[in-house]
Amino acid sequence: MLNMAYADILSLYVPGIHEELSAFAGDMPITLLMLFGAIKIQFPLAMIFLSRVLKLRANRWANIIVGVTTIIFVVGGGSLTPHYLFIATVEVLCMLAIIRLAWRLPGTGQSSARADAAGGLEI
Repeated sequence: MLNMAYADILSLYVPGIHEELSAFAGDMPITLLMLFGAIKIQFPLAMIFLSRVLKLRANRWANIIVGVTTIIFVVGGGSLTPHYLFIATVEVLCMLAIIRLAWRLPGTGQSSARADAAGGLEI
């Protein structure tokens, strides 16, 4: 979550970023685009809470869905500046790890039997 904030803060110092943002928004008001970004960036924060309260099956799918949409958000809304490429790479790798861990949560399916036999989550 902080990676996304750091990428945005560092991007404010890139020359021409404001014009690029205006061009990306097109006819959509910038404030509406910023609202969409503000809503999307809340997903990782919500997942901290939801991962603790959701049942196993719902937790698994919530983490997978939020992980995939976050990857799409990071890759689709990014730039080709070196700092963004680095931060986006770290973010995508972390999301892939979360998706993999969520997919292999013990409790259902074949990975559950292997994890139970091993005494925990098989990575």
